[in-house]
Amino acid sequence: MKRLLNNLRIPIALSAVVFAAVLAAPSANADEWNKRTILTVNEPIQIEDAVLQPGQYVLRLLDSQSDRHVVQIFNRRENHVIATILAIPAERLNPTGSTQFTFWETPAGTARAMRDWYYPGDLIGNEFTYPAHPYQLAVATPPPAPAPPAAAPAPAPAPAPEVEQPAPQNNEAEAAPPPEPAPAPPVEQAPPPAPAPAQLPKTASPYPLLGLSGMVLLGLGGLLRLRLLSTR
Repeated sequence: MKRLLNNLRIPIALSAVVFAAVLAAPSANADEWNKRTILTVNEPIQIEDAVLQPGQYVLRLLDSQSDRHVVQIFNRRENHVIATILAIPAERLNPTGSTQFTFWETPAGTARAMRDWYYPGDLIGNEFTYPAHPYQLAVATPPPAPAPPAAAPAPAPAPAPEVEQPAPQNNEAEAAPPPEPAPAPPVEQAPPPAPAPAQLPKTASPYPLLGLSGMVLLGLGGLLRLRLLSTR
């Protein structure tokens, strides 16, 4: 019995290997068909219009018989399609045993733009196209962080309330206009001075007049004397 078991050990082991190979064949064939590749990103990169932040992603070809260059980008769990990209065939001279990615050279501070992707052992890969050279693309730069909301401008100070001046105590609705000044009385002009009496020219000497006066006085004296005598 022991010898029989020893003789069956080798066939059993071979059967187990064949069974494991049969189970693994569908998975291997599936990866060969859709070129499933895990992409680990340590810094932001650009694949056409898709910007991939640091993390793990899965690249696969769309299950299509007509076009074998439609690349789908999935999250690590492969339950969400991030982007579907129509690539063009790319060719290399020597195949490699591992996945190969090449990138365009971009300015410092911008996301690197993936140029092409080759699956292990393939001479034909997938090239990603851009409307211009990636260093001229604004989309090659990771989207900037949203700017903080601008501070609201300080409200303007309210104008000081106007103080109403008290209305003047006046029974009349409107102040009467001031009376017009009375016209000044006409200034009476002083009458012109009377002309000085004309002085008659002296024509004779005063001595005869003096003599006549003396005679009159003598006559009057005589009359007074006679009157006195008669009254006695």
